[in-house]
Amino acid sequence: MAQLKEKGHIVRGWIGVQIQPVTPEIADSLGLKNALGALVAEPQADSPASKAGVKAGDVITALNGSSVKDSHDLARKIGSMAPGTSVTLSILRNGEQKSVSLTLGQLPEQQQAKADTSETPNGDVARLGLTLAPAGDVAGAAGKGVVVTGVDPNGRAAEHGFQTGDVILDVGGKAVSKPSDVRDRLTDLRKEGKHTVLMRVKSADATKFVAMPIG
Repeated sequence: MAQLKEKGHIVRGWIGVQIQPVTPEIADSLGLKNALGALVAEPQADSPASKAGVKAGDVITALNGSSVKDSHDLARKIGSMAPGTSVTLSILRNGEQKSVSLTLGQLPEQQQAKADTSETPNGDVARLGLTLAPAGDVAGAAGKGVVVTGVDPNGRAAEHGFQTGDVILDVGGKAVSKPSDVRDRLTDLRKEGKHTVLMRVKSADATKFVAMPIG
C-alpha cells in the first residue's frame, strides 16, 4: 500500500535466476536427504545473483537464515522485499554449504507484467529415446550444448518432458558439446552406481534441470 501511495505502482525485489523445485528425483541425484530448497537452473546475465557468484546447480536453502521450502517460497520472499535490500543466501554447492551476500535489484517491468549433423547414439542415450546433434550443426541453435533432434514418444526422455529442439547443456554437472559426450557421461555415471542423472536443459527461452533415471 505504501508503494502504491508513493509511486503509483508496486516494485519488487529481484535476484535474477531461473529456479525450479527440488523434486525427490533431483534430490537423489544431488545426494540430498530432503527435497527442499530452490534449484538454480540458470543465473541471468548481469543480475545480482550472477554478480554475486551464484551458479547453475546451486540449491538455495535459506534466505537471511529463514529456510526456503521450494522455488515458489523463494520467489514469494524475494518479491516481498524492496529493491536495494541486502540479503544473504544459504546455498548448497557440490555438497558444501556456502553463504552468498547480494543486493536485490528491481524486477524488470516485463517480468512484473507477467508476474514472470544429426546422429542416433547407441548405448544409454538410445535407451533414453533421444536422437542428438551438436548445437553448432543445427540452424538456430546457439552453438552451445547438444540439440535434441528426435524423441521416441515411448522412451524415457519423452516421459520426462523432452522435446525436439531442446538443448542439453550439461549432464551430471559436466558440459557437453557433442552426442558422444552425453553417451560417455551416462556410461561413467552408471559405472559409478548412479541410478539418476541430472541434466541441465534449455527448452525455448527457459533453462531447467531434468532428473533422468538411468538404472
